[in-house]
Amino acid sequence: MATVLITGSSRGLGLEFCKQYAAEGWQVLACCRNPERAGNLADISQVRIFPLDVSNFAQIDTLAAELQDTAIDVLINNAGVYGGTHCDFGQLDYTAWTQTLTVNTQAPVKMAEAFLPHLKRGDKKLLVSISSQMGSIADNGSGGSILYRTSKAALNAAMKSIAIDLRDQGIGVLVLHPGWVKTDMGGPNALIEAQQSVAGIRQVIAQFTLAQSGNFLKYDGSSLPW
Repeated sequence: MATVLITGSSRGLGLEFCKQYAAEGWQVLACCRNPERAGNLADISQVRIFPLDVSNFAQIDTLAAELQDTAIDVLINNAGVYGGTHCDFGQLDYTAWTQTLTVNTQAPVKMAEAFLPHLKRGDKKLLVSISSQMGSIADNGSGGSILYRTSKAALNAAMKSIAIDLRDQGIGVLVLHPGWVKTDMGGPNALIEAQQSVAGIRQVIAQFTLAQSGNFLKYDGSSLPW
């Protein structure tokens, strides 16, 4: 049975990943900050739920040790934050910026380091980070959202480097834009449903080859500029 580990699993894209992978017969390791509040997650069969605040790096190490004998085929860094309302030049909240960088950039890298042995034991050996088109410097034509944009641009740069560093070990890395999705973060005016986004990402993951490692792709498999 293939195994996927997903952060930020209690709602939105994370919850939808859990639903779809469980329905396909995968063992799902679902991580979220407050499992006791994740009722929808607990209702899914073939899901093991673990408490994890990705900004707590000691907690990441503890979970990696707890799962030390577990082979992980796909690790999906899904947990993320937007950074609050004070995110435009002239009104920046620097404390929130630091927290945004911790959750969106450093935590996925820490997850990659902590769970590298688990990925090596898996068959698929794929590290996936959910980024955003807003992390594309080339695509930025509107400005604003400095906290979120910088955290995702930094995530993209880190994952590109990790893809190069891990290629000789047979570990693949993908950076994926899920689209503008109707979630708590995306809001009700977003263009697509979580089901469509996750189904597309799962297809990209299923078709992945090591030659694609380090690519920045949209949920439909099309390439995005850095």
